[in-house]
Amino acid sequence: MQHKMSPGPLHDARGRLAEPGYATAEVKRYSRSGVKAPKWRLKEWDYYCVNTPDFALALTVADNGYMGFLGTAWMDFQAGTAINGAAMMGFPMGRMGLPPSADAGDVEAAFGGISLAFRHEAGGRRLVVDDPGFGGGQGLKGEIVLTDTPTDRMVIATPFPNAPKAFYYNQKINCLRAEGEVVLGGQVKRFSPDSAFGVLDWGRGVWTYDNTWYWGSASGLHEGPRFGFNIGHGFGDTAAATENMVFVDGVAHKLGEVTFHLPKGAHDSGPWRFTSDDGRFEMSFEPIVDRASATDLKLIRSVQHQVFGRFSGTVVLDGGETLQVRDLIGFAEEVENRW
Repeated sequence: MQHKMSPGPLHDARGRLAEPGYATAEVKRYSRSGVKAPKWRLKEWDYYCVNTPDFALALTVADNGYMGFLGTAWMDFQAGTAINGAAMMGFPMGRMGLPPSADAGDVEAAFGGISLAFRHEAGGRRLVVDDPGFGGGQGLKGEIVLTDTPTDRMVIATPFPNAPKAFYYNQKINCLRAEGEVVLGGQVKRFSPDSAFGVLDWGRGVWTYDNTWYWGSASGLHEGPRFGFNIGHGFGDTAAATENMVFVDGVAHKLGEVTFHLPKGAHDSGPWRFTSDDGRFEMSFEPIVDRASATDLKLIRSVQHQVFGRFSGTVVLDGGETLQVRDLIGFAEEVENRW
């Protein structure tokens, strides 16, 4: 359990993961040429979520082999509302040009009336969104710069049982400081680096057909320093490592298995609870708004509940120090995919 990967190629000559496990940096080199599964099975995405105490913005560019996807979303925590925007195209199969690294290469895509760009620049990343039809014509347009990249991140290479050519290579970069503004329905929404923080979810993989995953993330401040975490489970063979980490002032603290205890009612009822097998992560979560979406094309089906809210509880760091967390903004989600 908790095997730390060494540098090298992600795949071996047979197209299998060379070394399942976790890391705190991008140690494995991903290449589409190393994948031996059909191109239409390969899924690549960059997802950013930037939150303040009052609202959050989520942007997605995904090349899922047989379907390209652009996603925009705005969550208003004061009103308890979520608005989704989306555009799809058929069979891009790599033509969207998502880069093989989370640290280099720009992402730019425009179709279905939505234009998104994620660009690297000196000192950080620039997110650009233009979605004139967002929210029934309100429109969503603006730019946000993410800076102060932490020393550590969550990196994991996960195989799937009985599917040797399936894999998931994932990076989560938490606690990026955010600055900029977007215009929503004629109103300017500003992001200030002292209270706005972003997370990047960078995913490349070949998935088995039917999966349900659970993911939780938070980025903010704790008594001064930046503080956040990544938690998740539910898919693949995690015998080599879990994706659970806490980040304090840019440094990762590795956790064991974390269990999501969902409410019995609707996803936005509460509270949710989270417990770890090592006793180092005990958290409750009070929902504010459920960013729900569902697509059912029979063979392709996706039901998503990304719930934004506030985390409170305790975290034990690698050195034994216990942190008391209170009302940290973040999200937790349950996603069912047949894809």
